[in-house]
Amino acid sequence: MSLDKSQVIKVRISPEERELIEKRMKELEIINMSAFIRKMAVNGMCVRLDLSDIRELSYQVNRLGNNLNQYVKWANTNGEVYVKDMETLMKQFEEVI
Repeated sequence: MSLDKSQVIKVRISPEERELIEKRMKELEIINMSAFIRKMAVNGMCVRLDLSDIRELSYQVNRLGNNLNQYVKWANTNGEVYVKDMETLMKQFEEVI
């Protein structure tokens, strides 16, 4: 679709309709009314994806990566790795999986 949004369509709505639109926008956590109405007019629906599980997984993988980097830095600096540290890292990895 073109990014040129030079065309204007005016629509009159009642206060009740506006409340319904704002309610649906709030449910979907959409703050841009123009984008919401445009999407609804073109596609007939707006969908809000629940990405909380993916965000949590991303956080856990990031945490695991940080721990791994710390272990690698320690190993490179001291020339040794502790078995307990590797067990902890493996346990964290299994939890994420």
